[in-house]
Amino acid sequence: MVAIIGTVAAGVAGYGLYRKLESDLPDYRWLADYQPQQMSRIYAGDSRLMAELAAERRVFVPIEAIPRRVQQAFISAEDQNFERHQGVDPIALLRAVVTNVEQYGSGRRMIGASTITQQVAKNMLVGSDRTMLRKAREALLAIRLEDALPKSRILEIYLNEIFLGAQSYGVAAAAHAYFNKSLDELTLSEAAFLAALPKAPNNYNPLRYPEAARIRRDWVIDRMVDDGVVTAAEAVAAKAEPIQARPSRRPDVVPVGGHFTEEVRRELIQRFGQEQTQGGGLVVRTSLDPRLQAATEVALRNGLMAYDRRRGGWRGPLGKSAHGAADWLPALEALPRPPGMLNEWRQAVVLEVRDREARLGWFERPNPRNPVEPRIGVVLLEDLAWARPVLPTAAGQAPRLGAAPRRMSEVLSAGDVVMVEPEPNRPAPAAPAARGSAANAPAAGPRPERLALRQVPEVEGAVVALDPNTGRVVAISGGWSYDRSQFNRATQAMRQPGSSFKPYVYLTALEAGIPPNQRFLDGPIEVATPQGVWRPGNYGGSLSGGYVTMRSALERSLNLVTIRIAQEVGIDRVADTVARFGVIDNMPRYLSMSLGAGETTVLRQAAGYASFVNGGRRVDPTFIDSVQDQRGRVIWRSQARECTGCAEGPNGPPPTIAENRRQVADPIAAFQIVNLLQGVVQRGTGARAATGLNRPVAGKTGTTDDYKDNWFVGFTPDIVIAVWVGYDDPRSLGNGETGGGNAAPIFREVAAAALQGSPAVPFRAPPGVALVRITTDNGQSILEAFRPGTENSATMPTEQSGAGAAARVDSGLGGLY
Repeated sequence: MVAIIGTVAAGVAGYGLYRKLESDLPDYRWLADYQPQQMSRIYAGDSRLMAELAAERRVFVPIEAIPRRVQQAFISAEDQNFERHQGVDPIALLRAVVTNVEQYGSGRRMIGASTITQQVAKNMLVGSDRTMLRKAREALLAIRLEDALPKSRILEIYLNEIFLGAQSYGVAAAAHAYFNKSLDELTLSEAAFLAALPKAPNNYNPLRYPEAARIRRDWVIDRMVDDGVVTAAEAVAAKAEPIQARPSRRPDVVPVGGHFTEEVRRELIQRFGQEQTQGGGLVVRTSLDPRLQAATEVALRNGLMAYDRRRGGWRGPLGKSAHGAADWLPALEALPRPPGMLNEWRQAVVLEVRDREARLGWFERPNPRNPVEPRIGVVLLEDLAWARPVLPTAAGQAPRLGAAPRRMSEVLSAGDVVMVEPEPNRPAPAAPAARGSAANAPAAGPRPERLALRQVPEVEGAVVALDPNTGRVVAISGGWSYDRSQFNRATQAMRQPGSSFKPYVYLTALEAGIPPNQRFLDGPIEVATPQGVWRPGNYGGSLSGGYVTMRSALERSLNLVTIRIAQEVGIDRVADTVARFGVIDNMPRYLSMSLGAGETTVLRQAAGYASFVNGGRRVDPTFIDSVQDQRGRVIWRSQARECTGCAEGPNGPPPTIAENRRQVADPIAAFQIVNLLQGVVQRGTGARAATGLNRPVAGKTGTTDDYKDNWFVGFTPDIVIAVWVGYDDPRSLGNGETGGGNAAPIFREVAAAALQGSPAVPFRAPPGVALVRITTDNGQSILEAFRPGTENSATMPTEQSGAGAAARVDSGLGGLY
């Protein structure tokens, strides 16, 4: 009776425990759709890797793509009865109990009997607490998992989730980390080694514990023989094979395009969320052209350095070193690399200053594993005419510079830490004969290397290059360097476009039917505003005092004519134009806006000008071409244009791509503005932009009030390039610093790289446009583009009264040049 009562009580207690465990079980059904965390990869347009985004370094591989021998190695090592049990292996459990009883008190660690299913339950659902209650929950969950999921799915989760050391999660990442191989390239020996790792990855690291790794691998091979999945002969050959770990290094990535990559990362997070971006295994194809991106970054830096040498002056050393000439190397080696310092620049310490030269110590490190190599170089006074002292100025004013240095001590002092660039192609001159004491004599030995003194410019800039036919951004530089500032001035900085805005005013007039040879008065104008009378002027105060054509006014960037055109068509229509083009969404209705007093970004300006080239169709810039999920399915594509005939193969009719981009401007008016902007480059303010390109180029300069922003936005039929130069905290670049002088040369350098090797093609005229030969104001004969019927419609307008204009403006606003 007591036994019966005890049995019943035990049964009741067991049932109660079961019900308690069952009520506390987590939901396991989500594992049916579970996808392990894995890194996402971003690729350039030429399929080179740009970046990896990952919380855990894992590569997901579907079970169908994991070789059967790799699967069997893990089954033999971890769960020989995996194919037969229902989540818990009673035979393995009994064997573990017997073994642990026999080893009780020996000090050995107790062995477990967890199946692969139980390990999935532990890792994914219940945690790793070493308690009997957790083991019971784990076993119960394993049984439930076997009922809910097929064996292949359970094994897929296990092989992709398990940690195998070397910062690797999953068998694919481990194969790459230990052997630099894909799964289908693994030998039997290597597969068995990976299967030996789950027990204790760090204890079987072949680089640290080769003998322990070999013993454990051989044990796995023996288990595979017992299971009949390999033959004895295969096992002997596999055991004879040494474990030759070939740790993989991270794949080479595109060394340029930091701002581009960050722009892509932000878009991915916005579109897919942080979790899927960093752990969804996305494969992201972008539009970046690495060759052009490198050329763009170089061109922008060259332009900023040219301005800095002309206007920036010498702002002093990075710091001071208290160490003498004998022990300068360790102190210099310990200094951190300054933000924005280019890869080809080096830090150096001034060891000795003479009248016309300074001797500096610096070092090279050819290989990260090798010790540094100390070097001695010289900076010559003849190379430092630019290094003038910076004089105090009022806030917002351009830098004022002193006289050029006459002796080296005006620039450098012993102990100064500066940035230099070795110039191996410009050897230093032989040292002059020593005068006076021997202390002043040059040191014996080889002639020192010649160094150029360098500094990171304070002025900043941005460049965008995109394909006008697709909107694909092929290169973007958001500043001097991504290392110094992750702020992307091409997409995030709102700046006044100045006269680079004027083409939208002229386009509005062309759409209204005003011909390009219509004349407007280039004379004084006064506009009444609530703040007083606004009296704008042309750049430099120039004034023809007569009537000029729209073409001549745009080529010469005449402000007064632009204002009269804006009055003629109405500032509301101008605002509607720039909104349709996506340049400024809600432009204030002030006449000063016609001179570029609003704010926009470099990217928006590039896209707006791309619509000119594209026949007046809206161009939306894109950085990402497509996104695939971890199973290779395309989940997003930037170009969703319908293709008729693409699925019919090579024997079908030629495919056609449906044009679904929105028409935001009349095609004829768009071609007319392209024709006018060619004149800006050929005869006007943008003449420096096309030097040496030998092909049709169009574009417009822009210089804002007080020279705070310099622009050039230009294009050919194949590419649009927008350039901006200025200070982050807006202040004057200096009198005479214009978009034609600072931004246009950067455009030319980028365009030359983009168009290298491509044929010159003309701008495409739309159907119906009339090309008529006319004589310009300066006597040149050119082909002018007219809307049919307007070839002879130009008239001499009557004078417009500026004082009586109804438009409201803000005094003092404006991109005036």
